[in-house]
Order: sequence, then structure tokens, then C-alpha cells
Amino acid sequence: MINPNYTLIGYPLGHSMSPWIHERLFSLFGKKGTYTLTEIAPEELAGKLPELKKLRGFNITIPYKTDILPYLDYLDETAQRYASVNCVAVTEDQKLHGYNTDCTGFLRSVQDMPLHGKVLLIGCGGVGRMMATEAVLHGADLTISEPDQTRAESLAQELQQKYPDAKIRLKNAKILEQEQETFDLLMNACPVGMYPKVDACPVGDALIQNSANVFDVIYNPTETQLIRKARSMGKNAVGGSAMLVWQAVRAHEIWNQETYNPEDIQKLIQDMEQEVNRLFPEK
Repeated sequence: MINPNYTLIGYPLGHSMSPWIHERLFSLFGKKGTYTLTEIAPEELAGKLPELKKLRGFNITIPYKTDILPYLDYLDETAQRYASVNCVAVTEDQKLHGYNTDCTGFLRSVQDMPLHGKVLLIGCGGVGRMMATEAVLHGADLTISEPDQTRAESLAQELQQKYPDAKIRLKNAKILEQEQETFDLLMNACPVGMYPKVDACPVGDALIQNSANVFDVIYNPTETQLIRKARSMGKNAVGGSAMLVWQAVRAHEIWNQETYNPEDIQKLIQDMEQEVNRLFPEK
């Protein structure tokens, strides 16, 4: 019998809000399931699979979102699209089914933003690849600013091959500032501004001013310098808390076929932000 418990695997893990979020989601359905953190060294991943198969499901973070692929028995369309898995469901016969719920969290977070418009993406590693793909699928005129030129060129080429009509270009953020270019949506997918280096901002004020909407994938702090500056300029700005919660909601929908009230989830997002602020108070 599969144990109705769950875990997050990664290395290193450090602090994570995932147990707090998932336990709240259990409580919304009157459940007492547990959600733990399992730090696995790279050389130990294959040896841990028998233990993971005893669970009902597990989530995956850095560095295993692609490393897990050879061990999976089934890939959902989302996992195939990004060649990246962050959620695994374990079947009754211990088969591993892989999904990508980051995309669901992202799309629900930016549902009121013009993802189809002129979009600037800062950073294209990991989650940035998914964000770039979704922007292209939504018909965006996409500009990618990424210091690792090889990584950026590789992604642009890959997307261009998959989607021949995609509008993609690579350009340095400082040059964009100098040229006073404007964007419908500025998206940050790089770690600049993440706790504990909360005073950093991935772009200069000019680019923020010239962007109508701003999304930052970072959830700690709940209001990054980028989001704070954007809001002070009157922009529509959304931080990463909603994405983190909604991707967890999607995992529960997969694991247990549960449906959640959007109002309950919005309350959960607000409560999570309060918890992050409590755990990591600004100095």
C-alpha cells in the first residue's frame, strides 16, 4: 500500500516553504498528510528511488528537474514540452508519472498580464526556459536578456526550431535601457534580489519605468526591490508567491484529483507571504 505522504527532493534544499504550503492544502480537505524535505546528493538519486516509490507523490527542485527524466515511466505533455519535471505521481503499481506544474503556477500568476505582447525576460535558466516557452506559445514578441550568452543562444535556437514563427531576440538589458525601449511585460527569472541579498535589483529603473507590467519569480522577499520599485511607479506588479502556491495546488489536483476554491487559495497566498515575512524579517 502506498503511503499517503509526500516529499520534496533536491540538493541542497536549505529552507523551503513547501511543507507549510502543502500541509495547508491538506487541511483544506480535512486531511492529515505529511510533506517533508528530502535532501539527496547527486550520486544517491538512483538509489533513493525505491524509497520514493513508497510515497503517493513527490516534488522536485534543483538540480533534479531534468536528472529525474530517465527514471520516469510516463511524461505528461507539460513535462515533454519543457523536458523538465517538478512533480511526480506514484501509481498503485509504483509507476512514476512526471508533470511540470511550474507552468500552471506561472500562467495563473500572470493571467491578467499581456503575455502575448512585447515581453522582456531577464534570465533563461531553469524556470526561465519555461517562461520563455509560454511567452512564445502565447504569441509574444520576446526579448531575452541573459549574461550566459551560450545558454541564451541555445534556448533561442531550440524555440525557433520548435516554433518557426516565434519572435525572439537576445539583447543586453543595459543596451535596452540606453535605447529607452518599452515593453508590455517585464519578467524576472534570475535570482538577483533573492534573500538574503534583498537590496539587489536585476534591472535599472529606466527599464522598470518603460515596462507596463512586471512579474518577478522570486517569493522571498515577498516584495523584491524590482516589485517595490515597479509598484512605486504605478505599475501592475506581481511577485512569486502566487506561482509557488498555485504550482503546489496543481500537484494536489494531480495526486488526489482535488478541486480548490480560488478564494481559499488567494487567502493561502496572503498567509504564506505573512509567514515568509515573519521568518525572514527585513533588517
